Amino acid sequence: MTGPLVLETLGLTKSFPGVHALKGVDFRLYAGEVHTLMGQNGAGKSTLINVLTGVHAHDAGDIRIDGQSVRFAAPLEAEAAGIRTLYQEVNLCPNLSVAENIFAGRQPRRRGAIDWKAINVGARKALDQLNISLDVTQSLDTYPIAVQQMVAIARAVSVDARVLILDEPTSSLDDSEVAKLFEVIRRLKAAGMAILFVTHFLEQTYAISDRITVMRNGEREGEYLAKDLPVDVLVHKMVGNVPVAGERSTSKGQAAAAGSAASSNFDMRGVGRRGAVQPMDLTLEPGRIVGLAGLLGSGRTETARLLFGADRADTGTITAGGKPIKLGSPRHAVRHGIAYCPEDRKKEGIVGALSVRENIVLALQARRGWWRPLGRAKERRIAEHYVKALGIRARDIEQPIELLSGGNQQKALLARWLAIDPKMLILDEPTRGIDVAAKFEIMDYVSKLCEKGLGILLISSEIPEVLRISDRIAVLRDRRKVAELSGDALDEQAVYRLIAGGQA
Repeated sequence: MTGPLVLETLGLTKSFPGVHALKGVDFRLYAGEVHTLMGQNGAGKSTLINVLTGVHAHDAGDIRIDGQSVRFAAPLEAEAAGIRTLYQEVNLCPNLSVAENIFAGRQPRRRGAIDWKAINVGARKALDQLNISLDVTQSLDTYPIAVQQMVAIARAVSVDARVLILDEPTSSLDDSEVAKLFEVIRRLKAAGMAILFVTHFLEQTYAISDRITVMRNGEREGEYLAKDLPVDVLVHKMVGNVPVAGERSTSKGQAAAAGSAASSNFDMRGVGRRGAVQPMDLTLEPGRIVGLAGLLGSGRTETARLLFGADRADTGTITAGGKPIKLGSPRHAVRHGIAYCPEDRKKEGIVGALSVRENIVLALQARRGWWRPLGRAKERRIAEHYVKALGIRARDIEQPIELLSGGNQQKALLARWLAIDPKMLILDEPTRGIDVAAKFEIMDYVSKLCEKGLGILLISSEIPEVLRISDRIAVLRDRRKVAELSGDALDEQAVYRLIAGGQA
């Protein structure tokens, strides 16, 4: 049974230039409960946490602690009010000892000097509350990330935190480490702490949660008791219904030609990376679109990064046309004809200060080497060709790409990789954050590329979009491939059931 209401938001609203990140969000957190926040990328989870912890000030609405209205101008003010946050990346000092990290910034003193004995005793006491035994004099970086997270929790406990926010704390942990963390969370819950848990893992959500708040597009979709919310219903509420372009039309002749081109296949066999994605098999063929379906955190982007050489696989082999290939870096992938449009086009895709022309020719010039420049005239011909072909709306090709709309930036990024004439194109959330018209244009162009023989790996959170355009769909859940669907089995409800942990 939960305790009194500790933290509450009423009509919380926050906007950034061009983005309504939070729209009238109501949220409640009680003492002695684990309340999980669920939603896709861009749903508003991070913004809500940032407002609650004083990183951002809200524009409208109210935050209340114990019924009293508060407004935090900085994270230190939120911490003083008893709100502590443990992020995915542990924000401690690895070069200091465990005890020093627990008492950083508030070291007890005796006769004007730091009282090291009191620090070590206090650190052991804080860890004892969590049933954790460590040598507190050891440097923090000698312990694994799971133990470092326990130290961060011990620090929060030692300052009498009333609210503990855990933001993706399990993303770098294996199953045994997650189990230990959950033991600590249950102990804190029993002691009356209010815990806000943020994760993308469905199994973990139901293993630890008392209540679940679902967010979508900056709004609160609803608040539910975990025991009353079936997992397939949760998936539907997170994803919602999204209008998508029409189904791709592929003639039998094209399909047969694509299927017979096994000599051009890219095959992944037992490819995986510890802490990122479990070993999986996947075949990518010319003229075919293979979709990766799953919630954020299921391993979709991690799979794409392995195939592009952005991350190195720990296990398995990748072959091209039956011959093993080594993908130690993106340069190796490009050499083998693999192109990748990343999910975050602003951070990992476009170079904002460069022109549209420079962004489009970037990959082609990099593959040639900077000692073999394309020449300005050729760059202009290439850029103008793709601006026309993709309908990129820009004042001219010398305009800085950062001044274009999101949809036009995405088209320019697509043009960059088409310019290298790839054999296989990885598209990670190609229509995220762009208007509906641009979505239709991009997906229509992708379909035409496939019909001309380009193999495509498509990642999208919008399940209907993946279904309507893909020849096959690999379904991922909790960092592992759980099924592969094709033909008559390509059914929306079947995909949702698999994502939720059921059978096709």
